[in-house]
Amino acid sequence: MTIERIETAARMSRIVKHNGTVYLCGQVAKDAEQGIAEQTRTMLEKVDSLLEQAGSDREHILSATIYIKDMQYFAEMNEVWDAWVPAGHAPARACVEAKMARDALLVEISVVAAEKA
Repeated sequence: MTIERIETAARMSRIVKHNGTVYLCGQVAKDAEQGIAEQTRTMLEKVDSLLEQAGSDREHILSATIYIKDMQYFAEMNEVWDAWVPAGHAPARACVEAKMARDALLVEISVVAAEKA
C-alpha cells in the first residue's frame, strides 16, 4: 500500500492518503481576528477545499475532532457545524476544550474521510 503525501513541509503534510482514507492536518480560520461563527465557517471552507483536492467531500467524512478554545463558544460553533454537515452524513465527532497555538484562534478541526469511489 502506498502512502501519498500532498503539500508536504518539514513539519507536516496538509493531506495524507492511504488505502482509500484521507487524513487532513488541523485546519484553523482564515482570519483569527473574527468571532467563533466566522472562524468556524472559514475553517470549514478550508476543509471543503482540501477534501476536494484529495478526491473526497463532506459526505465522506468519517470522523472529526474539534478543538475549541473555550466551551462558552460550543453552541455558536455547533450552529455553523450543523448547517455545514449534510443531513444523514454526520461523522463520528469529538469536541474538546484546548489551548490553541495562537491566542486569537478559537477553533481548530482535524478530519479523516474516505475517498469518493
